[in-house]
Amino acid sequence: MVALSGLVFALSWWLGLYLLARDPRKPVLVLAAVGLTSFALVVALDAVRLVSQSALLSRIEIYLVALPGIAWLAVLLELSRPRDSWRSRAGPAGLVAAVAAAAVTGATLAGDVDGPLRLGHWVMFAALSVPVLAALIHAVARRAQPRPVVGFVVVATLFFALGNAILIIPLGLVPSWLALASTGVDIALLGVAVAIGDAFDEGHALRKDMLRSFAGTTLAAVLFGGQVLIGIAVAGNSTTLTVLLFTSLGVAIAINVLADPLAGLLDRLAFSRSPELRADRAALRGTEAALPRRSASPLDDMDSETFVRVTRRALGHYGDLSKLVASPLTALPVIDERLARRGAPDQPLERANELRALLAERIAGLKPRDGGEFGTTEQWRHYNSLYFPYVVGVRAYAQNATAAGLDPVARQAWQWLVTDVPQRSLHNWQNAAARVIATDLRSNLVSAR
Repeated sequence: MVALSGLVFALSWWLGLYLLARDPRKPVLVLAAVGLTSFALVVALDAVRLVSQSALLSRIEIYLVALPGIAWLAVLLELSRPRDSWRSRAGPAGLVAAVAAAAVTGATLAGDVDGPLRLGHWVMFAALSVPVLAALIHAVARRAQPRPVVGFVVVATLFFALGNAILIIPLGLVPSWLALASTGVDIALLGVAVAIGDAFDEGHALRKDMLRSFAGTTLAAVLFGGQVLIGIAVAGNSTTLTVLLFTSLGVAIAINVLADPLAGLLDRLAFSRSPELRADRAALRGTEAALPRRSASPLDDMDSETFVRVTRRALGHYGDLSKLVASPLTALPVIDERLARRGAPDQPLERANELRALLAERIAGLKPRDGGEFGTTEQWRHYNSLYFPYVVGVRAYAQNATAAGLDPVARQAWQWLVTDVPQRSLHNWQNAAARVIATDLRSNLVSAR
C-alpha cells in the first residue's frame, strides 16, 4: 500500500513541479501546480497517518484535503478567461476566497478525516463540488480555449473529479488502493492536458521536453525511493521509514525538475561578484531548456490565428532570449536569409537573436513618420504599446515601478501610460499591433514559398 502511495505521490509531485517550472509567471500553471503538489502532500500525510495512527495528523489532514479542490476551482476560472485579453481577477478571487472559507468551515465541523461521514464532510463536499461544477459549465460555455487543445473538457472534468476524490480516500468509503490507483490515472491525464494547453498557447513542442523530465524523475524516484522501499520490505513499515520515503522522493524529484532554478541560486551565491558570468550561464541554461520545446511543425501548416498568437508570444518574450529560442518564428525563411547575409552560423541562439532584431524592425515600422520621438495620438498607439514596454522595458503597471533610469523620451511614455492609459487599453493595443506584425510576417512567408 505504501508503495502505491509513493507512486501516486511521485507522479503528482513531479507534474506539479513540471508545470511550475514551465513558466512560474503564468497563473494557470501556478494554480495547477498548487493543486497537484498539495494533492501529493495529502497522499503522503495520509500514508504517514495510517502508519502512526496519529490523531493530530488526522485533524491537520482535514484542512489540507480542501486545498486541491480550491486550487482547481481557481484553474477553471482562469481557463475561462478569454485568451489574449485583459480582465480583472478580482471577481474570481473573491469567489475562490468564499469557497475556501466554506471549506474551512466544513473542515472545522468535521474535526478530522476519520469516518463515519459527518455534517462537516458533507459541507466540504458541497463547498467544493457545486462551485467547481458551475465553473466547469461556465468554462465550457465560454469556449475561451481553442479547439486544437484536445481534451479541454476532459481537463475540466478531471479538476472536478479530483477535487472530490481526495475527500473519499481518507474516509475509507472505497478501498484505498482503488482510490489511489484511479486518482493516479486522473492525475497523469490532468498534468498532461494542462501542459498541452500551455504548449499550444506558446507554440511549443511538448513530447520531448516532458519525456525527458519524466525519465529523469523516474530514475531519481527509483534510486532514492527504491532504497527506502527495500528497507520497508526487510525491516517492516514504520513511521520513520514512511516519512523517509516521501521526503526522499520529494527532494530527489524537486532537484531533478528544478535543476535550472537551483543552479541559478548557486550561481548567485558562488559568483556574487561576477554578474556577467551569471548572466552568461543563465542564458546557456535557458537555451538548453528551450531547445526540446522548439516546434518541428512547419509554419506553413499554421492557420492565421495561431500565427498571430505565436507572434504575440514572441513579442511578449522580446527581452528573454531563452524564450525566443523556442519560438516557432525562428523557422521563418527571412531568418535564414538574414543569417546567410551575415555569414552567421545556423545556431539556436543566432536564430533567436535574429528573430529579436526582426521584431525590433517590425516594431520600428509602426512608428509614425512625423519626425517626432513620442506622441499620444491614435496613430502612435501600436508603436507605443510595443516599443516602450518590450524594447525599452518601461514597466508602467508593475508594483512600486518608477521612471528611474529611463531616458527623457521613455519618461514621457511612462508618465503617459501611468496617468492616461488603462492597463486594459494597453493590452488591447498590443494585441492589435501584434496582429499587424503577424500579418506582415505571414505575407512574407507566403511570398517565400
